[in-house]
Amino acid sequence: MQTHTTPHATFGTTSGTPSKPPVTLLGLGDMGTALARSWLAAGHPLTVWNRTPAKAGPLVDEGARKTATAAGALESAAGPVILCLLDDASVGETLEAADLHGKDLINLTTSTPDQARRRARWAQERGARFLDGGIMAVPPMIGRPETGGYVLYSGDHALFERHRETLEVPAGARFVGADPGHAALHDVALLSAMTGMFAGLTHAFALVAPEKDLDRAGLATLLTEWLGAMAGAAHGMAAQLESGDYTEGVTSNLAMMTAANAALLATAQEQHVDPRLLAPYMELMSRRVAQGYGDEGSAGLVGLLGGE
Repeated sequence: MQTHTTPHATFGTTSGTPSKPPVTLLGLGDMGTALARSWLAAGHPLTVWNRTPAKAGPLVDEGARKTATAAGALESAAGPVILCLLDDASVGETLEAADLHGKDLINLTTSTPDQARRRARWAQERGARFLDGGIMAVPPMIGRPETGGYVLYSGDHALFERHRETLEVPAGARFVGADPGHAALHDVALLSAMTGMFAGLTHAFALVAPEKDLDRAGLATLLTEWLGAMAGAAHGMAAQLESGDYTEGVTSNLAMMTAANAALLATAQEQHVDPRLLAPYMELMSRRVAQGYGDEGSAGLVGLLGGE
C-alpha cells in the first residue's frame, strides 16, 4: 500500500486538544477534490483514493494520505467513508474487494432513488451502515457556506447524527427521511425544476435575440427579480396538493393562463423562435382546462403527468 503520512494523519489528541474525526474519501473528480480540500482546511485527517492516482498528488502535498487501493482505504478507515464516484455502477466496482463490515458508508455519488435503496441493502448485507446523499452545489460552492450550497441526506438517521458535524464542513447538511432513496428523489426533483427554469431562460433570450439594441444584462436583472418573486408559488402548490383543493389561494387560474398563452406563442412566431420549450407545458394546461378545471392553479397538472 502506497501511503503518504502527514501530522494530520493520526486520529487522537495533540497537546491535549482532541483532533477532528478522520475522513476517508473515494473519488477525486472536481467535486471530490473540492470536498477533500474543505475537510483538510478544517483540520480533518484525510485519506484519499482515486482510480487515477495522479489526481491525489496535489492533495497529498496539502496534507492528505493516499492509498493505492480502495480496499486499503477502507481497511484503515476509522471514520466516515465518503463515496463521490462517477455513478452507482462504479460504487459497486470500487468496493467489490473491500471489507465493509462495521464501516460507515456515505454515498454522495449521483444516483436514482431505486439505485440508492438497492445500494443501502447491498451495504447492509455486507455489514456496513449506509447513508445516501445528493449534493445541491457545484464545486466552487463547497467550503463556502455563504454561497448557500447544501447536501441532502437520507437513510440511517443515527448515522447522520453521528457524523453531522463532519458532514457540515463542506456544505450544509439536511436530512430528508429514513427512506434511503429520498435524498436522490429530492435531488432530482430540485434539478428538474432548475432544468425547467433554464429552459425558460433559454426561450426568453431567444425571443430578444433579433433585437440588437436590447440590453441583455438589463433583461437578466429583470429575469432574476421576476423568477425570484414567482418562486414562492411552490408553497402554494404544495399546500394545494396536500389539501386536495387545487383552487385554494389561486390568483391566476388555468383558464386565464391558457388564454394568455396565445400571446406568448404569437410573440414567439413574430420573433421566429421555436416554442418547443414551452409548448408541452401549455398543452397540459389546455388539456386540464378542457377537462373542466379552468378555475384551478397548476397543481392539477401533476396528475396529468402520472405523479399521483
